[in-house]
Amino acid sequence: MSDTVVHAEPYGSLLFCPAVPCFIIAWQSFANSEQFRFLMNKGLELYTAEAARTQPLGWLADTRDVQAVKPADQEWMRADWNVRAHNAGIRHVSFVVPETVFGQISVQSYSHNVAETNEYEIETSQHRTLQEAKEWLKAAIH
Repeated sequence: MSDTVVHAEPYGSLLFCPAVPCFIIAWQSFANSEQFRFLMNKGLELYTAEAARTQPLGWLADTRDVQAVKPADQEWMRADWNVRAHNAGIRHVSFVVPETVFGQISVQSYSHNVAETNEYEIETSQHRTLQEAKEWLKAAIH
């Protein structure tokens, strides 16, 4: 079964992968704060709707093409989006690591912020390929 694109923007797409099962947020180019937050919120909306039908359900971030994520957006993820994601059932986030140093720093910052909070528990993992990220997530959620 192949991944199905469920929403697409010029800067990123949301896909559903029934084999894991999970939602994949795939960033294709730079997204400003408004675009970044829109796609993250749209993904969470789709995740929540699918979680009513499909359990377990995971979240995968294909960040190979991510550049830097602004500190304000990192804070928004930590204090707002992650809380809502946890409430929706997300307990594991699998990353395909970015190719750029700035993108790698952004993913490391996200993982550090998640590990340091007491508000929710989300386990993160970083992988070199999409297939490895899917395999880890499938094992983690089952």
